[in-house]
Amino acid sequence: MQKYSLEAKIREHLERAAASSTGRSSETVYGGHEHVLRQTLITLSAGTTLAEHENPGEATVLVLRGRVRLRSGDASWEGMAGDLLIVPPARHSLEAIEDAAALLTVAKTS
Repeated sequence: MQKYSLEAKIREHLERAAASSTGRSSETVYGGHEHVLRQTLITLSAGTTLAEHENPGEATVLVLRGRVRLRSGDASWEGMAGDLLIVPPARHSLEAIEDAAALLTVAKTS
């Protein structure tokens, strides 16, 4: 069994995001390409956007720190720490309204 301190990883990755020209940092904390389930910690500096991309499968975004906006087409949803956003089965983007950390959980469809 493995155990992670998400708080420690959030601090580490927010520092990396702040120092990065892309304004973001991430790490898969569980699963990967060989698994159906994958959980990835994503950190974004305020104003940074993950550009529109395809839905990788069933997915949720658990906001751990800060505020984010999930957009898909003309719809958008804002989330803050403690909110669980359901990723729509369509192209979408994620924007950090303020420095943010989120846990992306994906169950890849075949």
